[in-house]
Amino acid sequence: MFNIDFNGEFAAFFIFSAIMIIGAVLMVSLQKVVHMVISMAGVFLGLAGMFVLLDAEFVAFVQVLIYAGAVSILMIFGIMMTNHQAVKADPVKPLHETLAAIAALCLFGILFYAIRTTTFPDMQPLQGVEDNTFSIGELLYTGYVVPFELLSVLLTVAFIGAIALAKKGAD
Repeated sequence: MFNIDFNGEFAAFFIFSAIMIIGAVLMVSLQKVVHMVISMAGVFLGLAGMFVLLDAEFVAFVQVLIYAGAVSILMIFGIMMTNHQAVKADPVKPLHETLAAIAALCLFGILFYAIRTTTFPDMQPLQGVEDNTFSIGELLYTGYVVPFELLSVLLTVAFIGAIALAKKGAD
């Protein structure tokens, strides 16, 4: 029934999957916002590892640089700049938790059944380029240079606006 080739890529897939699942569960379970951001960064790092397994090194690099780095730090700065008060948790409702657990198990069962009974087409070998990072850079600076430059101007304006809002709030 299961024809699985146990190798290093298979083990890495499950390690990155476990990192992402644990980080996602911690993200919705933790109480402190800083801890939530750290667990979210763990999910981003696990996703970058998945991209490396898919031979998308550039996307993995951007995932680490932009999401795990910049977005996480931006969220931490946002938390530090605001007057964040701890929110008291609602009382635990066992009926809601039980219904949510049953719904999650039903969803898992439906997805497992759907995946196991689906006949997937045979995989065709990927005809990728030798250096995908070079190809992305060449395309970015030739065919998409105008949108790239407009995006850089937009991000600069957003950055200046964020500084102006932060300075106005500090006064």
